[in-house]
Formats: sequence, C-alpha cells, structure tokens
Amino acid sequence: MTENKITVERTIQASTAEVFDVLSNPQRHVELDGSGFVQSDDRSNRIQAVGDVFTMNMSGDHMGGDYQTENHVTGYSANQLLAWQTAPAGQEPPGWQWVWELEAEGSQATKVRHSYDWSNVTDAELLQKISFPLVSQSQLEDSLTKLDQAATGS
Repeated sequence: MTENKITVERTIQASTAEVFDVLSNPQRHVELDGSGFVQSDDRSNRIQAVGDVFTMNMSGDHMGGDYQTENHVTGYSANQLLAWQTAPAGQEPPGWQWVWELEAEGSQATKVRHSYDWSNVTDAELLQKISFPLVSQSQLEDSLTKLDQAATGS
C-alpha cells in the first residue's frame, strides 16, 4: 500500500480470457465485491471499450444507505486490463479508480493485480467527508478470492 493506493495480487488457475469474461460483465460484480457495498448491476451491458459507463446499485453508511454509482471505463485491453473511475450517479468522477491487470502465466493461469487508487481525489470537502480508503486491503484480497471462485467455478 502506498499513501493513496492499495494493490493486491494473486494467481488464478484460469485463462486470462476466462478471468476477463467475469470482470467485463457488470452483472457479475456483486459476486466479486469484497467490500459489501455492491448490491446489483443496473441493466448494464458488458464492458467493451474505454468510454463505456456501467451503473451499479450500492449501499453503505458512508453514503447514508442506498445509492447508485456510474462507473466510467478509463482502461480497456481485452484479456489484459480493465479500469474505471466511480462517481455518484449523475456526477463527474471525483478521482478514485479501480484497476484490474491480467498477466498470463501459461495457458491456464493468470496473475491478477487489483488496485484501488484515490491519489487523484483533490476535492478538499470530499476528502474531509470520506475517510479514504473506503475499501481495505483485506476486502480487496477478498475480491480476488471471489474472482478466483467465479472464474474457476470452485
């Protein structure tokens, strides 16, 4: 962990295509969420390019209960990279980003690196309101465990 970023990684016994298939489907994100904030997808399509936006139904005390986020895809490379910035629905992203990097380790194993980066959050009022990080390193590691289960079916 750096001052404004947490990165975790693990090797999953599945191909990069199998792992990417799970990650690029917002309907499956509730399965992967180690934080407990994600409740469901809101009729989103599969992520296919930078500029795509997908909406998630969320819940958390930090937002006073139920809310929605719009996730703006900032990085996309099939079977290698997915990244997005999250914003409250109807607002511009305030600067935090989620990044998934995939690296093949043979044909049936993938090193997955997952980062939560809030280093571009500059709004002083937001920084006072929200105590970053909202998601802990152990919750990110839980997301990797859940991704492993989703990608391998175990």
